[in-house]
Order: sequence, then C-alpha cells, then structure tokens
Amino acid sequence: MNKAGQIVRIDPAAAIPGGEIKIECAGLDTSEPSQCAVWCDGEVAPLVALSSRRVLAIAPELRKNRNSGWGASGAGEIVGTGDLGTTVEVRLESQGERSEPASFVAGRRIAEDLHPVTNPAFDPDDGSLFVTRSGSRGEQLPVSLFRIDVNGELSEFSGDITNPTGIAFDKEGQMFVTSRLDGNVYRVTPFKEAVPFARNLGVATGIAFDSQGQIYVGDRTGTIYKLDEFGEETSWAQLEPSVSAYHLACGSDDDLYVTGPTVTSFDSIIRIDRDGNASVFYRGLGRPQGLAFDAEGNLYVAATLRGRRGIVRILPDGQQAEVFVAGMNLVGLAFSASGEMVVVSNDSVYSLPIGIHGTLLT
Repeated sequence: MNKAGQIVRIDPAAAIPGGEIKIECAGLDTSEPSQCAVWCDGEVAPLVALSSRRVLAIAPELRKNRNSGWGASGAGEIVGTGDLGTTVEVRLESQGERSEPASFVAGRRIAEDLHPVTNPAFDPDDGSLFVTRSGSRGEQLPVSLFRIDVNGELSEFSGDITNPTGIAFDKEGQMFVTSRLDGNVYRVTPFKEAVPFARNLGVATGIAFDSQGQIYVGDRTGTIYKLDEFGEETSWAQLEPSVSAYHLACGSDDDLYVTGPTVTSFDSIIRIDRDGNASVFYRGLGRPQGLAFDAEGNLYVAATLRGRRGIVRILPDGQQAEVFVAGMNLVGLAFSASGEMVVVSNDSVYSLPIGIHGTLLT
C-alpha cells in the first residue's frame, strides 16, 4: 500500500500564498514525520500539523506565480503574468512515496507594495481596479491611489487624498473616496481631481451605495451617516465604536451590512434596515473587515472563523459560514464583472478566477 495514502479533500478549495489549507486524507503513514511532505506543483509547503487523517499546510508562493511579464511601476509593484490564477496540483509524500494528486485554486499576486485598509473597487465603466496605498495616519504619500487595468497594468492615479480608505462607485460611474484623516468624502473627477463632496464626518472609513443611489459612510467612532445628492449628512445609526474602521456593503434587500473590528475575538456583522434599526446578522468572527455580496446573496468577509483566517462565506440566512479562501492579513475583496475575485492583504493584491459574480451595489 502506498505510504502517502489518499487525499480525500482540500479545505478550503482556494488559497493565496501564506494561507493555511487543511488536507483531509486516508492512509497517510506518519511513522516517520521527518519524511512526510506536502508538494504543491513541485514546491514543498510548510507543515503546521500532521496526522494520518489530516494535514495542515501553508500554501507556498509558486514559481509560476512570481514576477514575470508585467514589470514594475515604482511604489505599487506589479508581479505576475497575464494569467489570473492557477490550479495547483497537491500530493502528499511519505518515505519517498507520493499520493495521487488533488488540487486547489491558488491566487496570483498581481500587485504589491501597496497599503489597502478595506475593499478595493472595480470601475463599472471599464473594469479597472482601484486600490489604495493609504499609509499611516497623517502620512502624505506622493501617490495614494492606484489603478490596475484589465490587462494587469498598474498606474499611478492620484496623490490628492491623504489616508484614502473606502472606495465606491455610483451608478453613473463616479468614484467616491473617504479619508480617515480629515473625515471628508471626495468625488474623484475623470481628470483625477479630488473634490470634497462631504466634510467633517469624523473618522470616515467605509462607504457604500444602495440600489437607489443612497450613500452611506461609516465614522468608526460610532456613527453611520446618510448623504444626500449634495453631500449633506444625516446621522442615521449608532453602533459600537471600532478600533480600526467600519466596512460597509449593501445587500440585495438594500439593508446595510457593517463590520467594525473591536477588541473582542467574537465580533458580529450588523444589519441595518431602511429605518436605521440595527440587528446582528452573524456573530462569531475574529476581526471582520471588508465585505461584499455575490449575485446569489452570499456574503463574503475578510475575517477569522474558528481560528482559520481568510475570506469567510456566509449564506443568505446568516446561519452557516465557512472559510472560502485561505489567506493571512486580508482586509477586503471585490468581484469583477467576469467572475474574478480580487482579495487584498495589507500590502498586496491577489486575483482568483473562481467564477463568482458580485453585485454592483457596493
């Protein structure tokens, strides 16, 4: 009998480099642990835990996912090729024998040396992705907003906004960006000019639009604001303050869903109805951050679930959740029109071609 046994399942079925994957197996001989290994497309994956029925391993950065093809562009470096991701062949090894392969989808790093603090955003007009290099509080960077086009080319877009945080597009394709430094919401013109749209909203972080074009902005000190078409604000809902940011997304029901990490490891996603009434949608996440809906009403959030980190998928009824993408230090995500999921860590952008389409409400 093959000492490497058989791979039964890999959970989750997608990961970015550094994410922890669980390999459920049968018949793996672990009598010589030093001679056991996990191979991912020819790369050895670091082991976290090992038993005859389960192996925990760290998804490695694969050679074919490293720098090649796109070059670099100063601060905010493109790394990768035109492929948007890859299926990785996984084999177990024990005492020189290897198992039959199984696979998972590996995210490709498409940009690094950035500093996202919440979701990136896709421009609905041309499909390009906008992401921040937010910097530490008060840090003025020469370029704080970057654009990645559909061919993967990164370009410097604007340095007008200090500490840019949340990004969202309205139905007309206008881009709005919050600043957690000055508490303003900026409308960014096609000429790359950042024009103040609303001012003095505390520590302005998350921003979202509902299906009617209503703008919501989260002040992490405890207030959700509604803005009218002229940028006039109304204090709409009060929540527990967050230690970092409020992250916002509107569901197909036009309720607003909010995360705001606190000092606890058992945080909630809050749902706020059209009348401003708040209730718990899901409880039990560690440090939940950026969130987004798919077209089926599933909610995805960058968080920790039962000690496992990555992108968590929560079903529409709010009763079931699972880690959908394994990854470390993730702060947000977005879906492209072609079904690509983009996830961002606190310094890099990754793409995974998983065929899930999001809503255009956030």
